Amino acid sequence: MPSVSDTEAIILNLVQPLDNRQNIEIVDLLAADSRILATPVISPLDFPHWDNSAMDGYAVRYEDVQHSSNEQPAILEIVEDIPAGNQPKSTIQPGQAARIFTGAVMPAGTDTVIMQEKTRREENRVFILAAPTNSQEFVRHKASFYQAGTQLLPAGIRLNAQEIAVLAAAKCPQLNVYRRPRVAIFSSGNELVTLDRPLQPGQIVDSNQYALAVLVRESGGEPLLLGIVKDDPVALEKVMSHGIANADIVLSSGGVSVGDYDYVDQILESLGAKIHIRAVEMRPGKPLTVATFPTQNSPIYFGLPGNPAAALVTFWRFVQPTIKKLSGLAEGWQPVFVKVRSHDELRSDGKREAYIWGRLDIVDGVYQFYKAGGSHSSGNLINLAQTNALAVLPIDTTLISPQEEVQVLQVGFNN
Repeated sequence: MPSVSDTEAIILNLVQPLDNRQNIEIVDLLAADSRILATPVISPLDFPHWDNSAMDGYAVRYEDVQHSSNEQPAILEIVEDIPAGNQPKSTIQPGQAARIFTGAVMPAGTDTVIMQEKTRREENRVFILAAPTNSQEFVRHKASFYQAGTQLLPAGIRLNAQEIAVLAAAKCPQLNVYRRPRVAIFSSGNELVTLDRPLQPGQIVDSNQYALAVLVRESGGEPLLLGIVKDDPVALEKVMSHGIANADIVLSSGGVSVGDYDYVDQILESLGAKIHIRAVEMRPGKPLTVATFPTQNSPIYFGLPGNPAAALVTFWRFVQPTIKKLSGLAEGWQPVFVKVRSHDELRSDGKREAYIWGRLDIVDGVYQFYKAGGSHSSGNLINLAQTNALAVLPIDTTLISPQEEVQVLQVGFNN
């Protein structure tokens, strides 16, 4: 049985990111939020577009004001007011200045801005009460942020609000982005029913399909919901074959343990799959099947545990980074762990790598992990609500005492 880290390495080595020639969509800028940029962006615009003022004040010649002081101010004639958005009309001569506002174009002849707090104005004259520290002070020079014709944004990044703002400023109304990976999802089990059906004795609602669909969307994928499948080999093979033919990733939950009604592995083998993982040294989440097929653009098949806590933990640990890598992200798809202090005592039997769910909160400016209350059974879905982190206890670690450091994986939105 492979370790968690070995399992992660095996899975991520199987992932081939989407091809940036065959898997591109063109989307409008406002529809590009959270998408992965497929081609680099190069802008024909310089940033700033022109030399401009970083302050409200006066545009001057440095040599006119370099010795100014409160006791001996330089006195300059104001020849023009330049609001932002206006083109200067004058060339500033020795002994002259222009009233200028933040973002306004610097007039010809000037090289420095004196902030208005260091001046005094009397009619059309301005008294410079302090010398600038250097020439070019409070001047934002053309192309000092970005030079036209160079790469503005690289391919393989996730587009968030700040990148959308940059692209809007660069006049990019449409973008090439990767299509979202298609992830087929179904749940197997005779005990499962949809939430609109009345519960009979022994039945439970299929919550996994809802949780996995949301997690797929949060990870950048497009969920394809295939419903509930009974523990019947013929029905399972039909749905599995459909998912394999139409998705980049297939997620099933249930049917991967060693019970009499666990058919997933044997059906995968009958379909020609190569099974890379059958179980993992972790709790919860030991029963996990990972398979591929000997065809071009083969999907990756994940047979997740049926217990809801185990299904979510294995998704966060293995499936989420798979979707992120597949989606075209150049980096940042690996799980990120941080060390924090545990507020509570954490226990494990030490036989497998243990994942304990809870909350990562800031207390007095320092992150602490709070274990979720109640049972940490893999079948207990209830105390997963409002959690945002998994504390990790390595093999042979049986106890983390309060205020002792523990490694934590953040989970949930954008993680």
